Formats: sequence, C-alpha cells, structure tokens
Amino acid sequence: MGSEGRSFNGVAGGGGGEEKMSTAAAPVPAELPTSAAAVDISLPLQEMTPRVIDLCKELVEGWSSLDSSCFSISTVSGGITNLLLKVSVKEGTDSESAVTVRLYGPNTDLVIDRERELQAIPYISAAGFGAQLLGVFENGVVQSFIHARTLTPSDMREPRIAAEIAKQLHKFHQLDIPGSKEPQLWNDVFKFLKKASVLKFEDDEKQERYETISFREIKDEVKELKDLSDLLHAPVVFAHNDLLSGNLMLNDLEEKLYFIDFEYGSYSYRGFDIGNHFNEYAGFDCDYNLYPDKDVQYHFFRNYLSDRPSEVQVQDLEALYAETNTYRLASHVYWALWALIQAKVSPIDFDYLGYFFLRYGEYKKQRETCFSLAQDFLSLRSG
Repeated sequence: MGSEGRSFNGVAGGGGGEEKMSTAAAPVPAELPTSAAAVDISLPLQEMTPRVIDLCKELVEGWSSLDSSCFSISTVSGGITNLLLKVSVKEGTDSESAVTVRLYGPNTDLVIDRERELQAIPYISAAGFGAQLLGVFENGVVQSFIHARTLTPSDMREPRIAAEIAKQLHKFHQLDIPGSKEPQLWNDVFKFLKKASVLKFEDDEKQERYETISFREIKDEVKELKDLSDLLHAPVVFAHNDLLSGNLMLNDLEEKLYFIDFEYGSYSYRGFDIGNHFNEYAGFDCDYNLYPDKDVQYHFFRNYLSDRPSEVQVQDLEALYAETNTYRLASHVYWALWALIQAKVSPIDFDYLGYFFLRYGEYKKQRETCFSLAQDFLSLRSG
C-alpha cells in the first residue's frame, strides 16, 4: 500500500457539473517491472514464502541482491477477493522497509475485470492515490506499504473524517484515466445477472434456496431502475465503486487519509460511488438503519462539492441527494448479484447466498421511497 495520501487540510475542487465532470489528466506512470511468475494462494504461508521472496527480489528496486534471511512475511488480511501479505526487510541495525504483496483470490476474474484494474492502477498510483504500484506478476501486484490503520464503519460516520472522505472522493472523481469513458455500471450488472441466473449448486439446501429467486423479476427491476436513473443525467466519473471502511486508511499522526484497493474501479456514475459508500455505513453487521439521514448526507455533499461548504447552493444539494439515493438501490442489486456468483465459486466460508437475500431484500425495502424521491425531483426539475 502506498506512501501518498491527502492531509486533512487539503483543498477540494469546485462543484461537479451535469453529465460530465471536469477531469484532471493523470500523470503518465513510469514503466513497471513485470513478472510472469505466479504464487499458489492455496498454499500455507510457510510454503509460499520462498516464492514471495523471489518475486519481491525480482520486482522491488534494490532488493535483488538481498539474502533471503533478511525477509519476514506476515498476513495483513485475508479479504474476500485477495490475500494481503506484508513483506519486510531488515539488514543489520538498519531501519525496516516493507511492501505489500496482494495475491488475487481464485475465480475472482468472474466478478473483477483484472485487465481494467491493471490498466487503471498505474495512473491512479501516479496521481498520488492509494499505494504506489511497484510491480505486477501473474496473479497479483506488489505495492508500497501504508503506515496507517484501517478505518471502521463508525470512523466513516465521524463528521470530520466524513468531510475528508468527501473531499478526496471529489478529487478522485476528477481523474482522467486512459481508455473508454463509458460508464460500466449497468454493463457489469447485466453481466453479473447473466452469470448468476444459470448457477447449479451441489449442496441440495443451497440449490433449493437458489431456486426461490426470480431472475425475471430482478431483470425487470434492473431495467426499470436503469431507465429512471438515466433521467437524472448523473455525471460520469472514474469511480472507486467499493469505498467501504476496509478500503480507507488513516494515519492519525500525520492526519493523512488513503483510498486503497481499486479492483472494482471503473468509469461509472458519481451517485453510485457515493450511494454505495453510504450503504457501507451499515458496517459488518449490515445494519442498514445506520444509512445516513439527509442532514448527514448534506454535510458530505457540501464538502464534496466545494472547498467552501457553506456556499454550496441548495439546488446542487437536492440534485446530488436525488442522484445518490437512486443509485443507492443500484448498489444493493450490484452486490446482491455479485454475492450469488461468489456463493458458487468462492472457497471462503461465508454465507454469500444469505448475503444475496439480505442485499436484494434491502433493495425491495427501500425501492418505493427511493423511486418516489427521484420521480419527485424530476417532476420539480421539469416544472
């Protein structure tokens, strides 16, 4: 993870426009070291250690001649789609240096476009967001290590931290990443839907639960939600798309906030990125009663839209409020369908099928309120 961050006294840019936000061209990244080698993620840490050390010697500048005894490796986290390792080097009495090795989980290419990720990460890194990318190998990346703590869901709800997340997100949304600028949200949702609708489970109980799902209903819901959200003409930005607490880090001493893990990043709608972030206020217990109320959202919006929050116009707040809370629904559908695919292919012991019903159930619970909000906003705007 990375050495670049944003301090709390950083300044956000001006407000976003209609349909397309102003963008700042990302610096051209330096050519990266690459390796065709791979690491078997299913191996115990002790058995994969020699291979990880060899990779770091190959990819990290200045490490090629180091003796293997200088290295120590520990697990940072075993995420849902990755295994994160901290690789440290200490020579004699010299200070320790470290990098992070991120190993892709098995079958994650079914839900993550790795080609898209690897195209974007060097530019994101060169622009100073998240980790500095040091090298790429067959099934993962090597990045600089962030000396910071991972935020908790309750941290995200703290007003001062929420304001800083908003400011940084606005800057992130101004990045100009090479490649297609077409929003990928609905393409991804329909791809997930196609994959999720033809699954077969060996476990009879899982198969029985799966067969209660009406994919025709979901397809109709997605089409109706897409049609409604298209009327909002939400700005298209390069979005993080997975801004949960686990992908936010804070160095309390330096007051620097970091965005990390951009594997779901793509061009998408501004409101989706924000609405998805607000859904993550629910935390690990998925308590959606913690979704922020209007006042809390407006605090976020003011800091997102301007470096002078008190001067943001009411109409801009209302527009972003309608946009965010419409795409809030899209977030539930996206991760519900994602969970179905994971239920089939992931080796992780987690009730992904239950998570589908939780997220889709929340979609249905919030549907009427969010649809009405968007329709009322559109009626006022056209009137």
